[in-house]
Amino acid sequence: MGNVLVQMKNISKSFSGTKVLKGVNLELGHGEILALLGENGAGKSTLMKILSGIYSKDEGEIYLDGELCHFQNPKEAQNKGVAIIHQEMNLCNDLSVSENIFLGREVMEGLSLNHKKMDEEAQKILDDLGISMKSTELAGDLKVSEQQMVEIAKALSQDAKVLIMDEPTSALSRKEIEDLFRVIRKLRDEGRGIIYISHRLDELRAIVDKVSILRDGENVISGDLNEFSIDDIIRHMVGREIQDKFPRIHCEKGKEILRVENLNAGPKVRDISFSLYEGEILGIAGLMGAGRTEMTRALFGVDEKTSGKIYLFGEEVKTNTPKDSIELGMALIPEDRRKDGLCTDLSIRENISLPNLDSIKNSLGVLSKDLELKISEDTIKSLNVKAKDREMISKNLSGGNQQKVVLGKWLVRNPKVILFDEPTRGIDIGAKVEIYQIMNELKKKGVGVLFISSEMEEVLGMSDRILIFCDGRITGELSREEANQENILKLATRYEEKV
Repeated sequence: MGNVLVQMKNISKSFSGTKVLKGVNLELGHGEILALLGENGAGKSTLMKILSGIYSKDEGEIYLDGELCHFQNPKEAQNKGVAIIHQEMNLCNDLSVSENIFLGREVMEGLSLNHKKMDEEAQKILDDLGISMKSTELAGDLKVSEQQMVEIAKALSQDAKVLIMDEPTSALSRKEIEDLFRVIRKLRDEGRGIIYISHRLDELRAIVDKVSILRDGENVISGDLNEFSIDDIIRHMVGREIQDKFPRIHCEKGKEILRVENLNAGPKVRDISFSLYEGEILGIAGLMGAGRTEMTRALFGVDEKTSGKIYLFGEEVKTNTPKDSIELGMALIPEDRRKDGLCTDLSIRENISLPNLDSIKNSLGVLSKDLELKISEDTIKSLNVKAKDREMISKNLSGGNQQKVVLGKWLVRNPKVILFDEPTRGIDIGAKVEIYQIMNELKKKGVGVLFISSEMEEVLGMSDRILIFCDGRITGELSREEANQENILKLATRYEEKV
């Protein structure tokens, strides 16, 4: 097989009678970075879980350096040099960074763990990655972006020949992405093979050699990246032309719905004041760690406020808990949908029902099964959730469909204000456009939409007005006419002078 490192031939896989992979082929060379692309639900993650031993294949063959392999579990794949970095974090929050990196491969001294050696080796990996982090830190105390970097360090510590990266940059800052790409190129130059899954198509030119595109569990096309334009890739992924990536609509701004005055909540939320109007999408821009997520959590009552006032339709209200906010007609679509937005071991129906139990019970407090089924079916249909049925377990949905379920359970309540925190992170271009269209429909109904995104192009494309955060403060406001990447970046780096 010459330079071929990985060859997957005619791989098929079914779940509960639904065929999700249909004779898929994939080839990866030594010293090559291959982008595996496709919409959510195309089969990318399933194919990679088979390669890494998490799932067993129903049919097909896998070769590593020409050797036929049959992986029964992830340990067998790791022993052959296959490592995977999952889209969603798999860290043990109560363990240190080094303990997570060496989990299952602990360094022993007699009958005891050699913490000193593990800490030192983990610190070297982190330093090589250019990460400002101590190996002794507790994983649960890290930000999402830092946890992602620990996952990367964990995979690199295994000295893998094949490194699978599933949306590795979705939670990283520009600097962290640059550091990651530097490491990936180093690994490629050492002859390792990288399979890179990403929906951030603008990244591909900077890092990828070849592409392989899946759609509906089947191969569509493969080839050198320079043979494709971004429009070509999108067309092959979705099977149609995407005419407008950011289908923003114009609505007349209505009356003020929400007003926040001098909100304070710890070091990341300092004297925040703004208003949100009917039929408006208010974008929130800023760099990683600017305090945007912390602001929404304080506003919604997840985190404690130290001071400030909140008004809904001109009347001061208290949002000391999420329950308060929900009863007032607010909804939060959180940054981490799996951790904070879904009960992943429950079905789609159960997730949709949970925040709406008060509206699907009768006067005696007994739940109406018929009403519950109708609400879940209507939500699945209206949001085009791709699932076998309403009883499908939520963790088995693609990222885009999980996000639709998170959104759908709140839309049942007809909220007046929706706080979207990174709603399109880790989902494909087709699902992104569907989320934008939902935002447009809410806008037309007079709902106030607060929209946080780390993708500047997305904020510019969908927002009517943009607030810029830096260092826990609002450092500027831009109208749609004033907003451009340069102006946003200037305001997003307007730090206070500390000396």
